[in-house]
Amino acid sequence: MTRGGVGGAWRTVGRIVVDETRVRLVNVKVSGFVERVYVDYVGKTVKRGDPLFAMYSPELFAAQEEYLLARRLSPETPDSGVPSRGDTSLAAAARRKLELWDVPQGAIEQLAKSGQPTKALTFYSPIAGVVTKKDVVEGTQLAIGAMPYEVADLSSVWVVADVYESDLRFVKEDMPATLTLAAFPNRELKGKVVFLPPTLDPQTRTIKARLTFPNPTGELRPEMFGEVVLLGVPHEGLRVPNDAVIDAGTRKVVFVGLGDGKFQPRIVKVGASDGTYVEVLSGLVAGESVVVRANFLVDSESRLRASVEGADGLGEHARAL
Repeated sequence: MTRGGVGGAWRTVGRIVVDETRVRLVNVKVSGFVERVYVDYVGKTVKRGDPLFAMYSPELFAAQEEYLLARRLSPETPDSGVPSRGDTSLAAAARRKLELWDVPQGAIEQLAKSGQPTKALTFYSPIAGVVTKKDVVEGTQLAIGAMPYEVADLSSVWVVADVYESDLRFVKEDMPATLTLAAFPNRELKGKVVFLPPTLDPQTRTIKARLTFPNPTGELRPEMFGEVVLLGVPHEGLRVPNDAVIDAGTRKVVFVGLGDGKFQPRIVKVGASDGTYVEVLSGLVAGESVVVRANFLVDSESRLRASVEGADGLGEHARAL
Protein backbone atom coordinates (compact mmCIF):
# COMPACT_ATOMS: atom_id res chain seq x y z
CA MET A 1 0.00 0.00 0.00
CA THR A 2 1.75 3.16 -1.20
CA ARG A 3 0.92 6.76 -2.03
CA GLY A 4 1.41 7.91 -5.60
CA GLY A 5 -0.23 9.01 -8.80
CA VAL A 6 -3.49 7.21 -9.57
CA GLY A 7 -5.96 7.45 -12.40
CA GLY A 8 -5.20 9.62 -15.39
CA ALA A 9 -5.25 6.71 -17.85
CA TRP A 10 -8.16 4.50 -18.84
CA ARG A 11 -7.77 1.47 -21.11
CA THR A 12 -10.43 0.18 -23.43
CA VAL A 13 -10.94 -1.51 -26.79
CA GLY A 14 -11.28 0.48 -29.99
CA ARG A 15 -12.38 -0.28 -33.56
CA ILE A 16 -11.22 1.70 -36.58
CA VAL A 17 -14.02 3.08 -38.78
CA VAL A 18 -14.27 5.54 -41.65
CA ASP A 19 -14.45 9.21 -40.65
CA GLU A 20 -18.01 10.10 -41.70
CA THR A 21 -17.04 13.73 -42.28
CA ARG A 22 -14.60 12.62 -45.01
CA VAL A 23 -17.05 10.66 -47.16
CA ARG A 24 -18.39 11.98 -50.46
CA LEU A 25 -21.12 10.55 -52.67
CA VAL A 26 -21.01 11.09 -56.41
CA ASN A 27 -24.56 11.60 -57.67
CA VAL A 28 -26.11 12.53 -60.98
CA LYS A 29 -28.67 15.28 -61.40
CA VAL A 30 -29.86 14.15 -64.84
CA SER A 31 -30.72 10.72 -66.18
CA GLY A 32 -28.48 9.01 -68.70
CA PHE A 33 -26.55 5.96 -69.83
CA VAL A 34 -23.04 5.01 -68.74
CA GLU A 35 -20.75 4.73 -71.75
CA ARG A 36 -17.40 4.25 -70.04
CA VAL A 37 -16.18 3.32 -66.55
CA TYR A 38 -12.73 4.53 -65.52
CA VAL A 39 -12.74 3.27 -61.91
CA ASP A 40 -13.96 -0.30 -62.17
CA TYR A 41 -13.50 -1.79 -58.69
CA VAL A 42 -14.04 -0.96 -55.03
CA GLY A 43 -10.90 -0.14 -53.07
CA LYS A 44 -9.14 1.75 -55.83
CA THR A 45 -7.28 4.86 -54.76
CA VAL A 46 -8.21 8.03 -56.64
CA LYS A 47 -7.03 11.62 -56.60
CA ARG A 48 -9.20 14.69 -56.61
CA GLY A 49 -10.26 15.30 -60.21
CA ASP A 50 -9.63 11.75 -61.45
CA PRO A 51 -12.29 10.57 -63.97
CA LEU A 52 -14.79 8.05 -62.59
CA PHE A 53 -17.21 7.41 -65.45
CA ALA A 54 -18.62 9.00 -68.60
CA MET A 55 -22.37 9.24 -69.23
CA TYR A 56 -24.52 10.14 -72.23
CA SER A 57 -27.62 12.11 -71.33
CA PRO A 58 -30.10 13.45 -73.90
CA GLU A 59 -30.94 16.27 -71.46
CA LEU A 60 -27.30 17.27 -71.06
CA PHE A 61 -26.75 17.12 -74.81
CA ALA A 62 -29.77 19.38 -75.36
CA ALA A 63 -28.55 21.77 -72.64
CA GLN A 64 -25.19 22.08 -74.39
CA GLU A 65 -26.86 22.93 -77.69
CA GLU A 66 -29.06 25.43 -75.89
CA TYR A 67 -25.99 27.15 -74.45
CA LEU A 68 -24.23 27.27 -77.83
CA LEU A 69 -27.32 28.71 -79.49
CA ALA A 70 -27.63 31.38 -76.80
CA ARG A 71 -23.97 32.31 -77.30
CA ARG A 72 -24.46 32.69 -81.04
CA LEU A 73 -27.19 35.20 -80.27
CA SER A 74 -24.67 37.14 -78.17
CA PRO A 75 -21.77 37.93 -80.51
CA GLU A 76 -19.87 39.99 -77.97
CA THR A 77 -19.32 36.96 -75.72
CA PRO A 78 -15.59 35.99 -75.80
CA ASP A 79 -14.59 32.52 -76.97
CA SER A 80 -13.12 31.67 -73.55
CA GLY A 81 -16.57 30.75 -72.31
CA VAL A 82 -16.23 33.01 -69.27
CA PRO A 83 -19.40 35.02 -68.60
CA SER A 84 -19.05 38.67 -69.56
CA ARG A 85 -21.14 41.79 -70.04
CA GLY A 86 -21.89 40.58 -73.56
CA ASP A 87 -23.75 37.49 -72.32
CA THR A 88 -27.48 37.62 -72.78
CA SER A 89 -29.76 36.51 -69.97
CA LEU A 90 -30.52 33.39 -72.02
CA ALA A 91 -26.83 32.45 -72.33
CA ALA A 92 -26.26 33.07 -68.63
CA ALA A 93 -29.25 30.92 -67.73
CA ALA A 94 -28.10 28.12 -70.05
CA ARG A 95 -24.62 28.21 -68.55
CA ARG A 96 -26.04 28.22 -65.03
CA LYS A 97 -28.09 25.11 -65.86
CA LEU A 98 -24.92 23.25 -66.90
CA GLU A 99 -23.16 24.33 -63.70
CA LEU A 100 -26.07 23.15 -61.55
CA TRP A 101 -25.90 19.78 -63.30
CA ASP A 102 -22.26 19.49 -62.14
CA VAL A 103 -20.72 20.05 -65.56
CA PRO A 104 -17.10 21.07 -64.74
CA GLN A 105 -15.98 24.61 -65.58
CA GLY A 106 -13.29 23.20 -67.84
CA ALA A 107 -15.87 21.27 -69.83
CA ILE A 108 -18.03 24.38 -70.25
CA GLU A 109 -15.05 26.42 -71.45
CA GLN A 110 -14.07 23.68 -73.89
CA LEU A 111 -17.67 23.61 -75.15
CA ALA A 112 -17.53 27.36 -75.76
CA LYS A 113 -14.22 27.11 -77.63
CA SER A 114 -15.11 24.12 -79.81
CA GLY A 115 -18.70 25.11 -80.48
CA GLN A 116 -19.62 21.43 -80.57
CA PRO A 117 -21.61 19.60 -77.87
CA THR A 118 -20.00 16.55 -76.26
CA LYS A 119 -21.94 13.31 -76.42
CA ALA A 120 -20.64 11.78 -73.18
CA LEU A 121 -19.99 13.88 -70.08
CA THR A 122 -17.24 12.71 -67.73
CA PHE A 123 -17.77 12.77 -63.95
CA TYR A 124 -14.74 13.26 -61.68
CA SER A 125 -13.84 12.37 -58.10
CA PRO A 126 -14.66 15.27 -55.74
CA ILE A 127 -11.92 14.30 -53.25
CA ALA A 128 -8.79 12.21 -52.95
CA GLY A 129 -9.40 8.88 -51.25
CA VAL A 130 -10.51 5.30 -51.71
CA VAL A 131 -13.58 4.13 -53.60
CA THR A 132 -15.76 2.39 -51.01
CA LYS A 133 -18.87 1.91 -53.16
CA LYS A 134 -19.43 1.30 -56.88
CA ASP A 135 -22.87 0.59 -58.33
CA VAL A 136 -22.23 1.09 -62.03
CA VAL A 137 -20.98 -0.81 -65.09
CA GLU A 138 -20.84 0.18 -68.73
CA GLY A 139 -24.36 0.33 -70.17
CA THR A 140 -26.04 1.09 -66.83
CA GLN A 141 -29.00 3.44 -67.01
CA LEU A 142 -28.83 6.01 -64.23
CA ALA A 143 -31.87 7.86 -62.97
CA ILE A 144 -31.91 11.32 -61.47
CA GLY A 145 -30.44 11.15 -57.97
CA ALA A 146 -28.51 7.91 -58.53
CA MET A 147 -25.29 7.63 -56.49
CA PRO A 148 -22.97 5.33 -58.44
CA TYR A 149 -19.82 6.02 -56.40
CA GLU A 150 -18.79 6.67 -52.83
CA VAL A 151 -15.29 7.95 -52.08
CA ALA A 152 -13.80 8.04 -48.57
CA ASP A 153 -10.74 10.02 -47.53
CA LEU A 154 -8.76 7.70 -45.24
CA SER A 155 -5.93 10.13 -44.49
CA SER A 156 -7.60 10.44 -41.09
CA VAL A 157 -9.79 7.78 -39.44
CA TRP A 158 -12.06 7.44 -36.46
CA VAL A 159 -11.62 4.94 -33.65
CA VAL A 160 -14.82 3.97 -31.81
CA ALA A 161 -13.94 3.13 -28.20
CA ASP A 162 -16.14 1.82 -25.38
CA VAL A 163 -16.17 4.10 -22.32
CA TYR A 164 -17.84 2.58 -19.28
CA GLU A 165 -20.45 4.44 -17.28
CA SER A 166 -18.18 4.59 -14.23
CA ASP A 167 -15.44 6.37 -16.25
CA LEU A 168 -17.61 8.96 -17.98
CA ARG A 169 -16.75 11.71 -15.52
CA PHE A 170 -13.07 11.45 -16.45
CA VAL A 171 -13.38 11.48 -20.25
CA LYS A 172 -13.60 14.82 -22.06
CA GLU A 173 -13.50 15.98 -25.66
CA ASP A 174 -10.00 16.86 -26.94
CA MET A 175 -8.49 14.46 -24.39
CA PRO A 176 -5.31 12.89 -25.86
CA ALA A 177 -5.25 9.15 -26.46
CA THR A 178 -3.00 6.42 -27.81
CA LEU A 179 -3.79 3.42 -29.98
CA THR A 180 -1.88 0.13 -30.17
CA LEU A 181 -2.71 -2.45 -32.85
CA ALA A 182 -1.78 -6.11 -33.14
CA ALA A 183 -0.60 -5.38 -36.69
CA PHE A 184 1.94 -2.84 -35.36
CA PRO A 185 2.72 -4.01 -31.80
CA ASN A 186 5.77 -1.78 -31.35
CA ARG A 187 4.07 1.44 -32.42
CA GLU A 188 1.97 3.76 -30.30
CA LEU A 189 -0.27 5.99 -32.40
CA LYS A 190 -1.43 9.33 -31.02
CA GLY A 191 -4.89 10.83 -31.40
CA LYS A 192 -7.59 12.58 -29.42
CA VAL A 193 -11.26 12.34 -28.41
CA VAL A 194 -13.51 14.31 -30.78
CA PHE A 195 -17.04 13.30 -29.76
CA LEU A 196 -18.88 11.79 -26.80
CA PRO A 197 -22.44 10.57 -27.58
CA PRO A 198 -25.19 11.94 -25.31
CA THR A 199 -26.74 8.49 -24.65
CA LEU A 200 -25.51 5.14 -23.32
CA ASP A 201 -25.88 1.73 -24.88
CA PRO A 202 -28.49 0.08 -22.61
CA GLN A 203 -26.98 -3.38 -23.13
CA THR A 204 -23.29 -2.67 -22.44
CA ARG A 205 -23.72 0.44 -20.26
CA THR A 206 -21.07 2.20 -22.31
CA ILE A 207 -20.86 5.07 -24.77
CA LYS A 208 -19.13 4.78 -28.13
CA ALA A 209 -16.58 7.58 -27.92
CA ARG A 210 -15.11 8.74 -31.23
CA LEU A 211 -11.42 9.43 -31.47
CA THR A 212 -9.52 10.71 -34.48
CA PHE A 213 -6.12 9.44 -35.60
CA PRO A 214 -4.03 10.63 -38.56
CA ASN A 215 -3.49 8.00 -41.24
CA PRO A 216 -1.19 9.53 -43.88
CA THR A 217 0.19 6.17 -45.08
CA GLY A 218 -3.17 4.35 -45.15
CA GLU A 219 -1.95 1.62 -42.79
CA LEU A 220 -4.92 2.05 -40.47
CA ARG A 221 -7.69 0.09 -42.13
CA PRO A 222 -11.35 0.20 -41.11
CA GLU A 223 -12.48 -2.71 -38.89
CA MET A 224 -9.06 -3.16 -37.26
CA PHE A 225 -9.22 -3.60 -33.47
CA GLY A 226 -6.73 -2.27 -30.95
CA GLU A 227 -6.16 -1.09 -27.39
CA VAL A 228 -6.99 2.53 -26.66
CA VAL A 229 -5.54 4.42 -23.69
CA LEU A 230 -7.29 7.66 -22.76
CA LEU A 231 -4.78 10.00 -21.16
CA GLY A 232 -6.12 12.24 -18.41
CA VAL A 233 -4.46 13.97 -15.44
CA PRO A 234 -3.45 11.66 -12.52
CA HIS A 235 -3.93 12.68 -8.89
CA GLU A 236 -2.25 11.71 -5.62
CA GLY A 237 -3.80 8.96 -3.51
CA LEU A 238 -3.34 5.64 -1.76
CA ARG A 239 -2.97 2.86 -4.28
CA VAL A 240 -2.44 -0.89 -4.59
CA PRO A 241 -1.66 -2.99 -7.67
CA ASN A 242 -4.73 -3.95 -9.67
CA ASP A 243 -4.01 -7.65 -9.09
CA ALA A 244 -4.35 -7.19 -5.33
CA VAL A 245 -8.10 -6.49 -5.52
CA ILE A 246 -10.53 -9.41 -5.75
CA ASP A 247 -13.98 -8.65 -7.11
CA ALA A 248 -16.41 -10.47 -4.83
CA GLY A 249 -19.53 -9.30 -6.61
CA THR A 250 -20.95 -6.50 -4.50
CA ARG A 251 -17.68 -6.02 -2.59
CA LYS A 252 -14.00 -5.53 -3.29
CA VAL A 253 -11.62 -7.57 -1.10
CA VAL A 254 -7.86 -7.52 -0.54
CA PHE A 255 -5.79 -9.79 1.71
CA VAL A 256 -3.52 -8.03 4.19
CA GLY A 257 -0.38 -9.85 5.36
CA LEU A 258 -0.21 -10.18 9.16
CA GLY A 259 3.05 -12.09 9.31
CA ASP A 260 3.81 -15.75 10.17
CA GLY A 261 1.92 -16.83 7.03
CA LYS A 262 -1.35 -15.32 8.21
CA PHE A 263 -3.62 -13.12 6.11
CA GLN A 264 -6.69 -11.09 6.84
CA PRO A 265 -9.41 -10.35 4.27
CA ARG A 266 -10.27 -6.67 4.16
CA ILE A 267 -13.23 -5.06 2.39
CA VAL A 268 -12.11 -1.93 0.59
CA LYS A 269 -13.66 0.85 -1.43
CA VAL A 270 -11.80 1.58 -4.64
CA GLY A 271 -11.67 4.62 -6.91
CA ALA A 272 -9.91 5.38 -10.18
CA SER A 273 -7.68 2.86 -11.92
CA ASP A 274 -5.14 3.19 -14.74
CA GLY A 275 -4.90 -0.54 -15.45
CA THR A 276 -1.78 -0.96 -13.29
CA TYR A 277 -2.77 0.61 -9.97
CA VAL A 278 -6.15 1.17 -8.36
CA GLU A 279 -6.97 3.86 -5.85
CA VAL A 280 -8.10 2.73 -2.37
CA LEU A 281 -10.54 5.16 -0.78
CA SER A 282 -11.12 3.26 2.46
CA GLY A 283 -10.32 -0.07 4.17
CA LEU A 284 -6.51 0.18 4.18
CA VAL A 285 -3.86 2.48 5.60
CA ALA A 286 -0.52 3.41 4.12
CA GLY A 287 2.26 0.90 4.80
CA GLU A 288 0.11 -2.24 5.06
CA SER A 289 1.25 -5.19 2.94
CA VAL A 290 -1.25 -6.76 0.60
CA VAL A 291 -1.15 -10.02 -1.37
CA VAL A 292 -0.56 -9.39 -5.06
CA ARG A 293 0.39 -12.73 -6.59
CA ALA A 294 -1.60 -15.90 -5.91
CA ASN A 295 -4.21 -13.96 -3.94
CA PHE A 296 -6.85 -16.14 -5.61
CA LEU A 297 -5.26 -19.14 -3.85
CA VAL A 298 -5.50 -17.38 -0.50
CA ASP A 299 -9.11 -16.50 -1.29
CA SER A 300 -9.88 -20.12 -2.25
CA GLU A 301 -8.31 -21.46 0.94
CA SER A 302 -10.21 -19.00 3.12
CA ARG A 303 -13.49 -19.99 1.47
CA LEU A 304 -12.63 -23.67 1.94
CA ARG A 305 -11.88 -23.16 5.65
CA ALA A 306 -15.14 -21.27 6.09
CA SER A 307 -17.05 -24.13 4.42
CA VAL A 308 -15.35 -26.80 6.57
CA GLU A 309 -15.97 -24.86 9.76
CA GLY A 310 -19.59 -24.42 8.75
CA ALA A 311 -19.93 -28.15 8.06
CA ASP A 312 -18.34 -29.05 11.42
CA GLY A 313 -20.72 -26.72 13.25
CA LEU A 314 -23.68 -28.25 11.45
CA GLY A 315 -22.50 -31.77 12.43
CA GLU A 316 -22.18 -30.86 16.10
CA HIS A 317 -25.60 -29.29 16.02
CA ALA A 318 -27.02 -32.43 14.47
CA ARG A 319 -25.39 -34.63 17.15
CA ALA A 320 -26.80 -32.39 19.87
CA LEU A 321 -30.24 -32.92 18.46
